[in-house]
Amino acid sequence: MVELATQYGRYGYRRVTELLHRKGWKVNHKRIERLWRQEGLKVPQKQPKRRRLWLGDGSCVRLRPQYENHVWSYDFVHCRTHDGRAFRMLNLIDEHTRECLAIDVARRLNSEHVLERLSDLFVRRGVPDHIRSDNGPEFTAKRVRKWLKKVEVKTLFIEPGSPWENGYIESFNGKLRDELLDGEIFDTLLEAKVLIERWRREYNTIRPHSSLGYRAPVPETKLFCSPASATLQQANRTTRDTIEH
Repeated sequence: MVELATQYGRYGYRRVTELLHRKGWKVNHKRIERLWRQEGLKVPQKQPKRRRLWLGDGSCVRLRPQYENHVWSYDFVHCRTHDGRAFRMLNLIDEHTRECLAIDVARRLNSEHVLERLSDLFVRRGVPDHIRSDNGPEFTAKRVRKWLKKVEVKTLFIEPGSPWENGYIESFNGKLRDELLDGEIFDTLLEAKVLIERWRREYNTIRPHSSLGYRAPVPETKLFCSPASATLQQANRTTRDTIEH
């Protein structure tokens, strides 16, 4: 337990319990909680409750993801290397599976980078029904919106100053900062890229997620296979044609 708590410093006792179960330990989470407290390990504080957004007719504003590739969301996160120079991360997740599809790291990221990343993911992973974001200029650029419309992806823009409307990606950003960015000194941009990508893979394949019954989004590494369905094949062909033109 202590070894796992040391390795994954920001995991609570419930996630550590799940990791112990994977290693073959048959132990109740209540016993782990008791031992956890006896060892003086820190239990992360619970997040404060947030209000939901409701329209006048009683319907909820936020579209809830119902299946894989239903709703993706993306956002930018900022950090600095040890020399004080800033860099950005473009984070993109599938809201239903909680899988982090990509984290792009660069000194500068703009709408061109957004298009490049989306086109690559659409070809490899299929085209989502919706994509959710804030109103940053990289996401609201005419070229980006026009291209998304061509591939029939509906855009969901949150209200300015209301990050809780984009709760899935905001939660992911918080975990990234808490579990990695706040605890690492990046001497170079290359080092940041390597460590962030390693964390992304760990997040997808190892980290127990409470919203998934303490399973990882992608428990085993999956190689990309050509989609079997004719619908997805047609979507991929449409995306390639759009990119080429």
